[in-house]
Amino acid sequence: MPDFATIYAQHAEQYDQLVSREDYQGNLLRAFRRIRQLPHLRVAELGAGTGRITRLLASWVRTIHACDGSAHMLAFARQRLSELAIGNVMLAVADNAALPLPNAYADLALAGWSFGHTTTWEPNRWQVRIGAAIGEMQRVLKPGGAAIIIETLGTGRTEPAPPDQALANYYRWLEQDLGWQHMWIRTDYRFYSQQEADDLTGFFFGSPAQTYPAPGGRVTVPECTGIWWRIS
Repeated sequence: MPDFATIYAQHAEQYDQLVSREDYQGNLLRAFRRIRQLPHLRVAELGAGTGRITRLLASWVRTIHACDGSAHMLAFARQRLSELAIGNVMLAVADNAALPLPNAYADLALAGWSFGHTTTWEPNRWQVRIGAAIGEMQRVLKPGGAAIIIETLGTGRTEPAPPDQALANYYRWLEQDLGWQHMWIRTDYRFYSQQEADDLTGFFFGSPAQTYPAPGGRVTVPECTGIWWRIS
């Protein structure tokens, strides 16, 4: 199994196949709309990856500036956006703490499953690094704009719990120290076959996830997802 850094640098296609199977219930979009009405918004997206959330939002908002530190991931995102004839998205290779956007530009700043890796990659500096990225979200937001952070609360789980202590500390810091509101939703995976589920979950998580039968020969994997937000 490649590590996460290698996946983001070299394995965009497999990664996109996996994440495109997540949230078949459509709960992410419903959660976003509970926080902020989407039409006419300018969106700044951090850690956009292969554009899974970008594509989800594109038809609902005015424009999206989607940024990611991996040129490899954004190349795949650009290809998919072109295939789908989505024309209101601008892509840029950029660090989460250095977005190529002016002050007070966006109505919504969104970071999906991006900051949490810092707790493992930089365990002694994660508050500094994530704090800098949150500061950048605040910088590019208009007054009254919304910042949203999405992170995992457990793959294979039907009830939410941080997968490890480092993430638990990060989530507690967001809620208790920084005052972010939060909720959790189910974003279960649905795969076309057991073999596909084994291949894709084994590729990303290190071993195949436990699956449950679904209609039409498909299988599902439960997933709990946390959403944290703050209004600027």
